[in-house]
Amino acid sequence: MDLLPRIPADRQVINAYGDGGFRITGRHWTESVLVFPGQTLSWGIADIAALTPQSLDAVFTMDPVVELLLIGCGPNMVFIDKAVRAEIRARGLVIEALDTGAACRTYNLLMGEGRRIAAALIPV
Repeated sequence: MDLLPRIPADRQVINAYGDGGFRITGRHWTESVLVFPGQTLSWGIADIAALTPQSLDAVFTMDPVVELLLIGCGPNMVFIDKAVRAEIRARGLVIEALDTGAACRTYNLLMGEGRRIAAALIPV
């Protein structure tokens, strides 16, 4: 039994994180990023306190629709402001706040299972 999922070559895989950046499908990023199965985008949020529903517009407009957004808060998990969380949920998006390392690992696992997932990641 093969325990590792077969990940299509065109999928974004988080290869590494740390030292202020990420390596995603072989490309080095030195800023916060939004990672989707089909693409990675620069994300203008350097501190989780700056998170707003508007800062996630790319997630809300993604096709196919994202069902779960993992938020990598940096070195530690941070609770997302209740009002921000409520507005995001009202737009139909489930979010899960984690430390960035846990968000990277969880993204890879769920993306490998074919889930409609995205990760908003702040570097550590």
